[in-house]
Amino acid sequence: MFLLFGVRSKDHLAGTRVMNCEVCGWQAPQQILKRTTKFTLFFIPLFPVKPSSYYMVCGHCQGFRKADPHLLSVA
Repeated sequence: MFLLFGVRSKDHLAGTRVMNCEVCGWQAPQQILKRTTKFTLFFIPLFPVKPSSYYMVCGHCQGFRKADPHLLSVA
């Protein structure tokens, strides 16, 4: 018998804001993504293994960076 287990990260769109990008400097829509990482058993996600983290993706340059926590409460 064998077990298939591991972890899987998934991104979910948490919102969008128009602001200046820290990477390219353009004012463009910034997508706010919520990333969750869960333990999987036979490819079935069971429970989170670490707290969710938030990231921002620029609509112009596709720059990917960690979101500033104080921006999340305003969004």
